[in-house]
Amino acid sequence: MKPPKFDYYRPNTVDTALSLLEESGFDGKIIAGGQSLVPIMNMRLASPECLIDINQLHELDFIEADDDKVKIGTLTRQSRVEVSDLIKDNIGLLHEAVPFIGHLQTRNRGTFGGSLVHADPTAEIPLALMASGGTVHIASADETREVQVEDFFVTYLTTDVMPTELLTEVHIPIWKGRVGFAFDEISRRHGDFAIVASACQLTLDDHNKISNVRLVLGGVEAVPLLVEGVNEIMIGEELSDSLLNKVADIVTGVVDPESDLHASADYRRHLATVYTKRILQTAYNRARR
Repeated sequence: MKPPKFDYYRPNTVDTALSLLEESGFDGKIIAGGQSLVPIMNMRLASPECLIDINQLHELDFIEADDDKVKIGTLTRQSRVEVSDLIKDNIGLLHEAVPFIGHLQTRNRGTFGGSLVHADPTAEIPLALMASGGTVHIASADETREVQVEDFFVTYLTTDVMPTELLTEVHIPIWKGRVGFAFDEISRRHGDFAIVASACQLTLDDHNKISNVRLVLGGVEAVPLLVEGVNEIMIGEELSDSLLNKVADIVTGVVDPESDLHASADYRRHLATVYTKRILQTAYNRARR
């Protein structure tokens, strides 16, 4: 199938793009990589009256770093993030997660911001950002606002970005000290959508005791799930089998997956506990080294 008729705009500045969004409202859609939007339009699941192509907004294509954070523009291609030394040296979790996205051709076209705004609950970039604790910057014709990643994902395929707004950049804090991280997922084949995905980042003190931890799971809720309660039982402790079992019990109690043709709810819940233990152990071992 092919999409229904639509108007097409290709602005050269952010201000022009925001003006077009203001004029079109709910009838307009941003397109950049198009890896998700085009198939949805072809299946007639979305029928925007106009598309606003932002590929000429080169000011939104960047990766920068200072002492405290890395900044990534919304138009930055996923393949560029994948090979960036700034990302590898400062945000190792993101560097590890990006190669799981589709295939090289997908990452060559897909954008960093596009993955976030699409908000697939199993997508790799949203999970990595949630585990790192970043902030999202959103612009409209009238204002620019900053949103914590915990507040950005609203429900399935829905974010805090309003129809007249544009995600412009993302800020990811650089964790200091003895930092460990891990990302892993299970899918039928490499490049397929994950059945369950997992991301973790933690820090250790000088005595190998956990001082901070963020554990995120995908594929078990309508949005990436930041597992609450993990900090309370893990901070001040060394990782052990008994501690991992306690965290697994928390995960079992908080995840609420749905069954589909790929996996049952019980199987997803089981996978969530298995991958929780796996990535926590990997992150802890890396931090110790």
